[in-house]
Amino acid sequence: MKKRVLVVAPGRGTYTKDTLNYLSKFPTQTTQFVKQLDEWKKQSGELTITELDQTSTFKNQVHTKGENASVLIFACSYADFLNLDPNEYEIVAVTGNSMGWYSALILAGAMNLQNGYTLINTMGSMMKKEVIGGQIIYPFTHDDWTYDFHEQEKILNLIIKCREEEHGLAFPSIYLGGYLVIGGDQKGLSWLMKTLPQKEHFPFQLINHAAFHTPLMEEVSARAFQLLKPDLFQTPQYPLIDGRGKIWQPYSTSTHDLHNYTLAHQVFAPYNFTQAISVGLKEFAPDNVILLGPGNTLGGSIGQIIVNEKWLGIDSKSSFQARQKEQAFLVSLGL
Repeated sequence: MKKRVLVVAPGRGTYTKDTLNYLSKFPTQTTQFVKQLDEWKKQSGELTITELDQTSTFKNQVHTKGENASVLIFACSYADFLNLDPNEYEIVAVTGNSMGWYSALILAGAMNLQNGYTLINTMGSMMKKEVIGGQIIYPFTHDDWTYDFHEQEKILNLIIKCREEEHGLAFPSIYLGGYLVIGGDQKGLSWLMKTLPQKEHFPFQLINHAAFHTPLMEEVSARAFQLLKPDLFQTPQYPLIDGRGKIWQPYSTSTHDLHNYTLAHQVFAPYNFTQAISVGLKEFAPDNVILLGPGNTLGGSIGQIIVNEKWLGIDSKSSFQARQKEQAFLVSLGL
């Protein structure tokens, strides 16, 4: 009997020195599409996916740049997706985190490969000359992974205080399980980095990330509408869960609305990955959640969401780890 699975595509920051040569582990027939991506990259005068993945040294200033990282991360996710055994798994829904939404559109069939590449490369290259703002990440869970809502409220109040007292601009960017990603200008982020209490290595700033999913991206959204037209989109083959928790169903999706969400709200409003996973669990009750590679940086966040939903009776970090050891519910292909 096939396992019913919720497929999750990761976003920026997931391709690291530990994931170099990620694509070399796949059979040749799985990675045929990479040749096409390489050809399109060459036509743009950019580094190819093969060059980036097969290099011997990971370089932050190369591998984390939007024009390089975005399509590279998608390629790794897509290879994992194509490698799923259709005799073993039945895909019940697809979602993603942040840039992973663009990957999810392709995985779910809402865009073909060429149109999806156009979307990902265009959005990833929007800030080639200058990155607008940045992102920092900060946790708000207890040691057992349950949410500390009092702590979350304090963080959100500090973000408001940052703007009201004119320390700089800062906004909630991504709700990421027990983490809040904050986007803003460098002045605002620097103030928050000094003001938020130190917790281990938090807060820390994400390398080469812009102020994604905040009002600072409104100009990027406007440019995206000029460059990317609705006919790039088609109705999905699988249900798609977006960054608000809305489900786009195969038979009822308006491609006009999907285009509008992808280039507007998704670009300049907070991305609620927590809600997307919660909806995926409750609406589709999958046998497994499959997290595509590269890497496993989303594994902890998804685990925290599962804990706080008390899904399958998992109500703490220790019970999640015990379940993973016994019969993994979250399958991380990037490990």
